[in-house]
Amino acid sequence: MVKLNKIYTKTGDDGTTGLAAGPRRLKHDLRVESYGTVDETNSAIGVARLHVADRPELDAMLMRIQNDLFDLGADLSTPETDEPLGYEPLRIIDHQVERLEHDIDRLNADLDPLKSFVLPAGSAASAHLHLARTIARRAERLMVALSREQGERVSLAALKYINRLSDFLFVAARHSNDKGRADVLWVPGKNR
Repeated sequence: MVKLNKIYTKTGDDGTTGLAAGPRRLKHDLRVESYGTVDETNSAIGVARLHVADRPELDAMLMRIQNDLFDLGADLSTPETDEPLGYEPLRIIDHQVERLEHDIDRLNADLDPLKSFVLPAGSAASAHLHLARTIARRAERLMVALSREQGERVSLAALKYINRLSDFLFVAARHSNDKGRADVLWVPGKNR
């Protein structure tokens, strides 16, 4: 377990932060932006959970995802190199992706079919889940950009996980709108 005795260290006052493996990076570094946006996604899910407390199955799924997102942050903050670290770094694994797929299928089975694009609205739970979805999509864009940088690696499992997460959050948002029956649908050109 992680033990944090002191919250402020003053080491970041120069605009850098330490990665889990030790090296320092600028706080606007693409890797730091990636795991920071994963953290932001996690916080948005935490707010969404306040609105699904009466739905224990969905709340349990979201709680597992929050824990997974800390795993993803640990994965991203420990760059893959060919150098030995002296410990086994925490990485996202395929089983975590598969569990997300199972949860998507479980929730999607109850939904009315889509007839149009869905606006991020409806219930409070749905709106917050849509917000978390858009933040997860931003995290995915950053992670893909990071994976394309020379000398940087992001595992395929990590990329799959963040991609599936936004799919899960979309389905969960629809499920929170009375299983899709209370979705607010886009009407193209409605206000012209």
